[in-house]
Amino acid sequence: MASHRKPRTRVLSSPGSRRTAAGLTTAALASVTLLSQSAEAAPRAPKPTIEEVKQKVDGLYRQAEVATQKYNAAKEKAEEQRETVDKLLDAAAKRAERMNESRRTLGTFASAQYRTGGMNPTAQLMLAKDPQQFVDRSHLMERLTGRQKQAVTDYQEQQAEATRQRAEATRSLERLQESQTSLKESKQSVQGKLAEARQLLSRLTAQEKARLAELERKREAAAERKAEELARKQAEEERRQREEQKQPGDGTSDGSTGGGSDTGGSYSTKADKALAFARAQMGKPYVWGATGPTSYDCSGLTQAAWKAAGVDLPRTTWDQVKVGERVATKDLQPGDLVFFYDDISHVGMYIGGGKMIHAPKPGANVREESIYYMPIYGSVRPA
Repeated sequence: MASHRKPRTRVLSSPGSRRTAAGLTTAALASVTLLSQSAEAAPRAPKPTIEEVKQKVDGLYRQAEVATQKYNAAKEKAEEQRETVDKLLDAAAKRAERMNESRRTLGTFASAQYRTGGMNPTAQLMLAKDPQQFVDRSHLMERLTGRQKQAVTDYQEQQAEATRQRAEATRSLERLQESQTSLKESKQSVQGKLAEARQLLSRLTAQEKARLAELERKREAAAERKAEELARKQAEEERRQREEQKQPGDGTSDGSTGGGSDTGGSYSTKADKALAFARAQMGKPYVWGATGPTSYDCSGLTQAAWKAAGVDLPRTTWDQVKVGERVATKDLQPGDLVFFYDDISHVGMYIGGGKMIHAPKPGANVREESIYYMPIYGSVRPA
């Protein structure tokens, strides 16, 4: 008997299916190739030039100074608000003590009334040993009633005032919290800008740092030339004024120079004291938010210098620029404050010859520099 074998099943691919598979494989390979080429062809961001790095770093330092002035303003406001809160809380505590005293007085009257049982006058007359005793007691109760009414009035007034003071203290505490929040935000902003600037500088090679230093020297040299030109013009103006004073006249010259006012009087005396203080701080480091005595920011230095001369200046550049008489650059006198940038974020003290003493920026010390190192916003004579 012949055995029957099960026929083998052969899977034959059709030409169409082979073409489909080949097409998918080709497409996949093409996709991988394109992705690879795209990754290789993706353009890399060009490395910034030294000039661009310098511009970026200078911008970050300037932004940090703006944030520093915001920090200074918030800190000053927070300190003032804290003093207000402390005074209000102290007053509220004293008011509470007076209210407690009024409450004790009312308690005394209440106890007295309890002891008498609150009897009406007829009952008191019947229980009195004699009419005179009743009359005396009646007069006493009348006086007590008057005092009791006054005690109630006093208590109500003390209670109302205590409520008002508590509400005011609560509002002041809320404002203090807002100032503290603003202070924290400004501090974080300053730290962030300075950290970014340090990071940019840390990426530079030795050669790039040398190139950056060269750019800085060129900037300083250009500023020095402009300072020398201002000094020359001011010297010529002073000579012209001296010549005019020699001319026959009414003899009423006040000795003023540079077109300003009161150079020979109290202003120059105070300015000398302020400048002497500023010079004594040279070499001390710039630290944002600092007011001395070991470090300063720009407005902290000018504030401390003029305070040494008996003149109180506000804390921030934005407020200092509002104090005193505005003067033109050509009329600057020693002691005048020179402000920089459109946002008034920096200030220095003029010393003559087109130069100033200022606390420049993080990483630098208090020093003399041309007032043309930065774009001038305007100048003020503070005293």
